Amino acid sequence: MSLSLYGGKVAGKVLFIQLLTLGLFSALFALRGPHWGASAAGGGLAAWLPNVFFILFTWRHQVKVPAAGRVAWSFAIGEALKVVATIALLIVALGMFRAAFVPLGLTYLSVLIVQILAPAVINNKG
Repeated sequence: MSLSLYGGKVAGKVLFIQLLTLGLFSALFALRGPHWGASAAGGGLAAWLPNVFFILFTWRHQVKVPAAGRVAWSFAIGEALKVVATIALLIVALGMFRAAFVPLGLTYLSVLIVQILAPAVINNKG
């Protein structure tokens, strides 16, 4: 479920909640050691930064009124760039910085779970 299906306010709230989750998990894993804290930050950033780029990409394309076919292509290109950015960030974190897998993976999954659950909670009217 992509953030572009929701309005700009909801997307901004979800990104902020994801950032809070990233910070919380990084701080909790930093109690175990600075390497674990940095690894958790790398995992969270690998999930959060591509979402930010995707939202900026979609907001940029909403300014103009494109033809119906261009909306689908814009969405597909944005999603493809998001996947490539996620893979690249995970490779950098695991390969170049030698991040610990457990905090990286748990923080990555937590930020993704927030992306799925937060819109339902935000949009719940009662």
